[in-house]
Amino acid sequence: MSMIEALRVRVEDFSHRNSRYSFISNSGSKSKPVLAQQQPAPPNSVGYDTGRHHILGDLTQLITNKDDADLQVISVWGADGGIGTTSIIRSCYSDPEIIQSFICRAWVNLTHPFNPREFVRSLMAHFYANSCQERKGAIVGVDVLTSMDASADLLSEFVQIVDKNRYLVVLEDLPTMAEWDSIRTFLPNRKNGSWIVVSSQKYEVASLCVGHPYQVLDLKQLRGEHYICAFLREGFEDAGDKSEANNDSTSTRSNEISTEYDLSHNQRNVYSSYHRIVPNCKMKAARDWMQNSSLVGRRLQMDQLRHCTVQAQMNHSQVMSVWGIPGVGKSALVRNLYCDRILENQQFQEYGWVGLSHSRPFNLRDFSRSLLMNFHSESLQAKETAPSNKVGIKGAIGKCREVLSTRRCLVVIDGLQFIQDWDSIQSSLVSRHSESRTVIIVITTKASIATYCADKEELAFNVKTLEADAAFDLFENEVVSKKTLLSASPSYRENAVLRELISKCGGLPSIIVAMAGILATKAAWMDAAGSINLRFINEVEMNPEFHSLWDLFSWMNSCFRTCPDSIKPCIFYLSFFPRDHNIRRRRLVRRWVAEGYSRDSDDKSAEENGEEFFSKLLNLSIIQPESSAFSDARVVLCRVNGFLRECILSRAMEENLVFELTDTSSPTTKSSGRHLVISENWDRNMTVFQRIDFSRLRSMTVVGMWKSFFISKSMKLLRVLDLEDSLGLTDADVEQMVKRLCCLKFLSLRGCRGIFHLPSSIGDLRQLQTLDVMDTSIVTLPATITKLQMLQYIRGGTPSISSEDPSVPNASSSWLSKFRHLSHLVGVRVPIGIRELRFFSGEAILKALKKLTQLRKLGVFGVNRNNSMAFSSAISGHVHLESLSVWFDKESQCCLDDTFLPLKNLQSLKLYGLVDKLQVLQIDQLSKLAKLDLEITTLREWDIRFLGELPKLCILRLCVNQPEDVRLHFCVFIDGVEQRSYQKLKVLEIACMSSLHVTFGSETMKNLDLLKFDCCSGSSHQLSGLVHLSELKEVWLKGSYEETLKHDVQDQLADHPGKPVLKLEEEAPRQ
Repeated sequence: MSMIEALRVRVEDFSHRNSRYSFISNSGSKSKPVLAQQQPAPPNSVGYDTGRHHILGDLTQLITNKDDADLQVISVWGADGGIGTTSIIRSCYSDPEIIQSFICRAWVNLTHPFNPREFVRSLMAHFYANSCQERKGAIVGVDVLTSMDASADLLSEFVQIVDKNRYLVVLEDLPTMAEWDSIRTFLPNRKNGSWIVVSSQKYEVASLCVGHPYQVLDLKQLRGEHYICAFLREGFEDAGDKSEANNDSTSTRSNEISTEYDLSHNQRNVYSSYHRIVPNCKMKAARDWMQNSSLVGRRLQMDQLRHCTVQAQMNHSQVMSVWGIPGVGKSALVRNLYCDRILENQQFQEYGWVGLSHSRPFNLRDFSRSLLMNFHSESLQAKETAPSNKVGIKGAIGKCREVLSTRRCLVVIDGLQFIQDWDSIQSSLVSRHSESRTVIIVITTKASIATYCADKEELAFNVKTLEADAAFDLFENEVVSKKTLLSASPSYRENAVLRELISKCGGLPSIIVAMAGILATKAAWMDAAGSINLRFINEVEMNPEFHSLWDLFSWMNSCFRTCPDSIKPCIFYLSFFPRDHNIRRRRLVRRWVAEGYSRDSDDKSAEENGEEFFSKLLNLSIIQPESSAFSDARVVLCRVNGFLRECILSRAMEENLVFELTDTSSPTTKSSGRHLVISENWDRNMTVFQRIDFSRLRSMTVVGMWKSFFISKSMKLLRVLDLEDSLGLTDADVEQMVKRLCCLKFLSLRGCRGIFHLPSSIGDLRQLQTLDVMDTSIVTLPATITKLQMLQYIRGGTPSISSEDPSVPNASSSWLSKFRHLSHLVGVRVPIGIRELRFFSGEAILKALKKLTQLRKLGVFGVNRNNSMAFSSAISGHVHLESLSVWFDKESQCCLDDTFLPLKNLQSLKLYGLVDKLQVLQIDQLSKLAKLDLEITTLREWDIRFLGELPKLCILRLCVNQPEDVRLHFCVFIDGVEQRSYQKLKVLEIACMSSLHVTFGSETMKNLDLLKFDCCSGSSHQLSGLVHLSELKEVWLKGSYEETLKHDVQDQLADHPGKPVLKLEEEAPRQ
């Protein structure tokens, strides 16, 4: 068997091992990769083990930490055709520590065939160049040629240099082993600690030139499982461990680190005090920044961020993160906090800010050097690469780790883009010592990275865009500060075009400031604003005056380019909704399913995949959740940033995917595309509409007024018709659209109060999957709906319809069992009467319901003592239920004693009309429950304890109907000791029909963000213990509250360290 075949057999054998190397780390020494006896496979062979965790090494560290007199050889090979290998080697070759260690350095680009004389001349040219640089500080080509020409015997001089000097030689693009064998005869082992670094695009050459047996270390991840690897001979790390330990020892040698940052025993005694005098220049820089950079509309977020920092330090949670889309002001917000802490100079002893470079690979040593220098620098921020006159600090990683673990440091890492970079920082620098009071703030654009880095989920801080008023205030501040014609014109505040233009900026401060700066310089600013508004994206992206925003467009282009193909149609879909419009998650997901963007897979349903797509868009910051809009711990409402929507819409229109009819649409418009959006401000011109080619139309979204001519015979392929909250729609219009649009899969009439009946022809829509008639005047579905075999989701009902209305007719009683695909059923009353949506009556419903075992969401009305056993039997097999709402018949005084509920997979549970007794519910059955709505007459102490032990409860809404005064003590005691309770709770809403006193214990609801308190007229209310809710951000008082309650809550919140905000309903308080 040949050498190559033997090698491949060995690779295949080793590929079955779980990992190629392990990672050794402790608090007293630097964490470093330990190489294992494992070879990476070539691209056409076995490949890397995708299940292992890659820890990236550092080429410079490998060379500088090796203390061995033998000639060392290391080869570099890339699994993606050699891309990126040169930059890694060049970074090492140019490293200041390498330059100090190797005076004789040479970089040779090998030619084929190998020419020995040219090889020696190339080496000598580089050796001479380094010598000239050492003497004069610069490389002068003439000096190099002169030195070489002056040499009488270049070959003899070459021999003397390699015999007596320590050298580093880089051989770029080694083609074959024959060239390697020839080269090695010129570079023998003289036991002087020299190095040869080889790069090769061939796997076999790279692995064989270091000798057998060899080891491998990953240097950089390119994409997916493609890595750049370093090959070294076996046993390489043995001497390196000793060298690394010496470099990282806490005993300081004078040649390792400058006296400016000496952590010797005497200096450490000085540092043992709590305070340290911050350099005057840094104090001045912080003061200047605070005076010249006012933050508009950020008071609440600044208070929350400051509170997060305090909590992190008090709880020994070292790492918190700040994330948001580019241009939203993340760095400005953190810099405000950073400067504030510097000026106060009480909470921390050291302050360091390092901005990561996006143009080159992350280097831990460079990062550590920069951070050390910035601790004592006069500027507020350090670049990732430290100044050249100070980069000679050896053992920088160890020194940096020591400072972070022994001092109270505030460190900001700005611009983190990759989890691998954070892994490198965390494993080497972040100490988990219980006494550490260092706080590290990571700034990133990705929610996933923010969550990954933060010690706790609540320490991942999302920077929101500015609200509309705050955005205009920022624009006004910028204009006034420039004192131009625009600032002198009072009309700009009422200018509709200008306000629309600022709305398109999406509340992003960077865009607003740039827009104000440009318009302020225009004499005819109104014309300029109109021109930019008309061609917004094209102007902002192409106009050189907006060059400061090009990084933002670079991020946008990167998002589109790198996101999975399956997500891209979902991104384009966001442009169908109005700017700054709240979008329901369920609405988006159901539309994606109907369009075919989200489909069934082997392990997930189409809807589950759609939910995953939604989460990915949240993670990419393309959509943002509305505050407090959560259900089942998931986002219910989101909105697309105004600027991002313009970008998405521009791209979609360029690719002829969507066309939008607006007030700027030309009367001569003749368009076509897959998706049509009719905006509210379009003038409903029938002539323009009839010019459109609908032959390829797949979806139509109407905002505002409906017109009967919107339905065309040529819309034969239309799948999605979304008319939510449209005006002017009649029963006749619905009958016409059902008649002509036979391919519909999604039909939403939600909010169309002018619709009273669905036509019997609805049964002809055989492909219909989603029917949403919520908040319409429909109370009865036609019997022909039983023909809709593909129907998966029905949503209906309106609170305005009385359940006692005698005019409501009964419908068919046995059609439900025909819907084998139905997964959502809401608005059902059992067995008689109508509450939201009347589908049927009689006992047949229970038999039909029993067959719908695929239901995931179910709402049922009218359960009482007479039918509770039958109801329990009907749903006992519904193991897929994730959301269940049950309205008990209050007249029967029903409780849960006789009711069995399938609770195992429930994420949301709503129980209305209970009297008492939650004992029949068991905690282990509700292990997934995230949201609970509970209407109950009496809430006992046992019930409060039970609710506090639910492991994943995130949202709790309580309505207590007890006639006498109610006291709710949210604290759980066992043997006289208060226990932690409600540990995951984020939102608490409480309503009561009588006087209510609510108390919060010292160990309860430590993660509560929002407290809503609904007050009833004629009753007294009291809240106490709010200071114990350490993460509280907002308190809402609703209904008819007393003036004394408002003042008491205000006083408690003023003493709260997080300074939560009090929000009041518009109704005036009682005096």
